[in-house]
Amino acid sequence: MKRTAIALVMTLLSALPVSAGNLVEISDAWARATILTSRPGVAYLTITSAATDRLLEITTAVADHVMIHDVVTVDDVRRMRHVMALDVPANRPVTLAPGAMHLMLTGLHEKLREGEKFPMTLRFENAGEISIDVAILGIAAAGPQGETE
Repeated sequence: MKRTAIALVMTLLSALPVSAGNLVEISDAWARATILTSRPGVAYLTITSAATDRLLEITTAVADHVMIHDVVTVDDVRRMRHVMALDVPANRPVTLAPGAMHLMLTGLHEKLREGEKFPMTLRFENAGEISIDVAILGIAAAGPQGETE
């Protein structure tokens, strides 16, 4: 009985996300559905932190790589630029959104199907790893509130 109780407590503790006192909150995590696995997927979210932090790495089981991309305009041409790490200021939400900074998912293992979810882990310099579920919306979705482009 005692071993069962200890095993149950250990299982429950291991399910909790690793963070620095829950200082970082991830909200509105969503991705667009995809038609092919040969094309990259894209995901968006909002990060709010009580203390200055830095997002260092993102991983997911549905893709080989997740990259942070910013959108910059040079000579009236908009281009994506890979960002190695994302600074997260204290008490100022950082929102990744269509037409702006986003997460590019390359090497998809399967199509992202509308109505499903997939796990993603974000690794922060101070807060550590935080695991979330990303909701998959429609191909033309513009946000989790149901708007379309």
